[in-house]
Amino acid sequence: MSELVPSLTDAQFATAVATGIALVDFWAPWCAPCREVSPLVDRAAETYKGRVACYRVNVDDNPGTSEACDILSMPTLLLLKDGKPVDKSIGTLTMAKLDAFIQQAL
Repeated sequence: MSELVPSLTDAQFATAVATGIALVDFWAPWCAPCREVSPLVDRAAETYKGRVACYRVNVDDNPGTSEACDILSMPTLLLLKDGKPVDKSIGTLTMAKLDAFIQQAL
């Protein structure tokens, strides 16, 4: 996992995404599609550094956040602006689709 994409716990989530634009990767270690999305999120963290904060939430370790954000499938990417959800992407995607997904919040 990337240093640019820190992992959040249930206790850290609300504070971390409270201001600005955040992209949160909800994943699980046993999820194969999650491993496909992970490098794309790492790349997005580099590309949008300073404009979009990127985080990961392990759904197995942080069920409170997963439930509060209505995460039912993995991988799920949640885009937030000032703590409010903007959009959600479920499943794998291409870098081009991830860029378009992020651009809607910029």
